[in-house]
Amino acid sequence: MRIETLVKRFDLKVAWTQFPLHPDTPTEGRSLADLFAGRGYDLENMKAQMKQRMANEGLPYGDRAMTYNSRLAQELAKWADDQQGGETIHDALFKAYFVAGENIGHIDVLLPIVDRLGLDVATAHQVLTTRSYSDAVDRDWQRSRDLAVTGVPTFVIGKSGVVGAQPFDVLENFVISAGALPRTVTPADI
Repeated sequence: MRIETLVKRFDLKVAWTQFPLHPDTPTEGRSLADLFAGRGYDLENMKAQMKQRMANEGLPYGDRAMTYNSRLAQELAKWADDQQGGETIHDALFKAYFVAGENIGHIDVLLPIVDRLGLDVATAHQVLTTRSYSDAVDRDWQRSRDLAVTGVPTFVIGKSGVVGAQPFDVLENFVISAGALPRTVTPADI
């Protein structure tokens, strides 16, 4: 993905911060049609534009009809960030939600993802059932509010940010303007 390419090209440390995107969504989910009802949006056009933006960046994107509460997935991701190889959870959750349209608010959807990534399923189950990373996600949500984040993805360096699914060159220019130092890489590394 684009973030991995940026990390290969520049001396960056990536820290994921969770964001409360539609936190009132019920566990069973909500249709996108219901979510955007009465707001004057052309849902099919919005979905087509997003699919095209993702395709332009080489990212997969499905034709989902539902939105789901991502709180449990966020708690799982915070835990995974502390595990060896856990950074892979972010791509896996993206694909489950945005490509496959899975309800990432359910433990029975999340644990197979953990298993596929080779992370400890028993520990992940305990994390999700005890909600032991809930406070960490609460702190992330507060940080998002403090930074005035309004949508995802948002890329932040210091007090500057770029919002939305931006083209790679926009992100590259952003990290350069923020003073990120280039790494010495060969074409094979990229």
